[in-house]
Amino acid sequence: MPLTHALKLALGIAAMMVASMQAPRAEVIFKKSVRYYAVGGHSTSEIDKELARRGPMSRNTGMRHPGTTEIRFGGEVSYVEQGGRCRVGAVKVRLTTRINLPSWKNRAKAGPEMALIWDTLSSDILRHEDRHVEIARNHARALDEKLSAIPSASRCKTLQDRTAELTRETTAAHDADQAKFDQVEAINFQKRLSRLIRHRAGFGGAAADR
Repeated sequence: MPLTHALKLALGIAAMMVASMQAPRAEVIFKKSVRYYAVGGHSTSEIDKELARRGPMSRNTGMRHPGTTEIRFGGEVSYVEQGGRCRVGAVKVRLTTRINLPSWKNRAKAGPEMALIWDTLSSDILRHEDRHVEIARNHARALDEKLSAIPSASRCKTLQDRTAELTRETTAAHDADQAKFDQVEAINFQKRLSRLIRHRAGFGGAAADR
């Protein structure tokens, strides 16, 4: 069950002419929301068809998935020019994430077995998407640190170019980490879900890999 994310990164750049010699001001702003879509069905096969039919579309794969995480990076970098040198004045990185999750309309009337299966599946989907968010947050923090540490230069254009370069590098690293996580999760999905169901049912077994 490949669960993917969508990413768009746009980092604004602003140049400032001031006389202050303060250290760079850094700030990372996180915003997270969750949106649910309804699915019907009374059996595992019916629910599976509903997820395939109603699940959110992934921009990466062009396919529908049970859960997705939309990720958007943004922000601004300002520059200070003084005494023939240019330095980073302030850094603000924004990360906005929205998780799309299924909500089963028949959960309240479900029997114990189907309720157990659904609760296990939906919990695992949420865990998976939350991990996508955490990966994005780690890279947002890393980008903030990298931009704040850019050394001064004789021209602000040099800093602007370095900002763009670091942004591209961070985007590539972020995409690679997200893809690697999805690959590992897809390989282990069936075993992980079976282990979780047994664990919740009281038949032993370890909890899912985190």
